[in-house]
Amino acid sequence: MGIDHGEKRVGVALSDEDSLIAQPHDTLARRDPSALLVAVAELARDNEVGEIVVGLPLGLDGREGASARRARRFSERLGELTGLPIVLWDERMTTVAAQRALGEAGVRAREQKTMIDRVAAALMLQSYLDAKRGA
Repeated sequence: MGIDHGEKRVGVALSDEDSLIAQPHDTLARRDPSALLVAVAELARDNEVGEIVVGLPLGLDGREGASARRARRFSERLGELTGLPIVLWDERMTTVAAQRALGEAGVRAREQKTMIDRVAAALMLQSYLDAKRGA
């Protein structure tokens, strides 16, 4: 499972059983942190997830800012709640790549807002899966 942990929304992506292909799955609101953690944990359980990859939003210079610290705290709490291994993965440029891909696919800007986070999560998860396989 891949998580793109944004300030307002959280994108969720899932891979196939063989961990080869990541697919956008859902976008969750980030209003109540506790409810968000429970919702992600339920998705992980319902989809028999074995590992969760959380995007670490580093700056272009590789430094961690406030968003990265929030992602780390979220990851720690999610790991405690689910008991699953949590991997932090560099997510730089995934949102930009997701916007580009959706634009090239002809998705209108208004519709992109509801899709962008889950597509970014899928791109980030795919990057992790490819690196893990050595592809």
